[in-house]
Amino acid sequence: MSARYIVITGAASGLGWALTKALFARGDNLLLIDRDATLLAERQQSLGVSQRITTAVADLGCAEGIAQALSRIHDSFDRVDVLINNAGITHRSLAGQTKPEVLRKVMTVDWQAPVELALGLLPKLRQSRGSIINLGSMAGWMPVLGRAGYCSAKSALGQFFEVLRAEERDNGLHVLMVYPAFVNTNIEQNALGGDGNAAQHARSTIGGISEAEPLAEKIIRALDKRKARLYPHRGIWLASLLWRLQPDIFQYLMRRKFAVELEQT
Repeated sequence: MSARYIVITGAASGLGWALTKALFARGDNLLLIDRDATLLAERQQSLGVSQRITTAVADLGCAEGIAQALSRIHDSFDRVDVLINNAGITHRSLAGQTKPEVLRKVMTVDWQAPVELALGLLPKLRQSRGSIINLGSMAGWMPVLGRAGYCSAKSALGQFFEVLRAEERDNGLHVLMVYPAFVNTNIEQNALGGDGNAAQHARSTIGGISEAEPLAEKIIRALDKRKARLYPHRGIWLASLLWRLQPDIFQYLMRRKFAVELEQT
């Protein structure tokens, strides 16, 4: 396989960094986007001097940052084979105690930015018959207490790209939706509280917390096979069935499992 031209958002940490290392080792050309300029520079340096690495500092939580990222991609790459929408943000706060600006930021990073990047790169992706990879979440299928904004954004993300896949099928565009559960990344460490500051309580989880590197390998294998969807954790897939078949039972169990969220006032 010849070297591809790949764009990765949120590339400096967590799953984005795991994907970066794995794809760089395969010989691909990478454009790494992250809002943390210092960490991004350190990551680039750790990979060594290479013409295969380009970086862009951009905050995908605002319109200006999204525009900056697109401009950098177009200036750097004449061709785009893969867009990996990995950057994400979450919150841990009850819906009724969450400021609108927090919800707006979560929606911008988790939905608006992936959509605008995909549409802005669509001509290049059509030309290469390339791929878009989106990091969805189990929270896009089923309710999770204290994550109303995040659930909404991930649900919208899945719906938009499921539609885009169907519409672009004749153009050869491949869309991979990844639906993980809880992964050991910075997204939860950097979770917002309802007031926009850092969340003050630890996250609740269902099942175990997986590591980024094994998930990155699963995503790359799914990309190579041009799969439509990846469900890395079987237990979460079963939980989604419970939500669909017995939603009242699911909500009862969720309120017990995530009771700590109801205690936040």
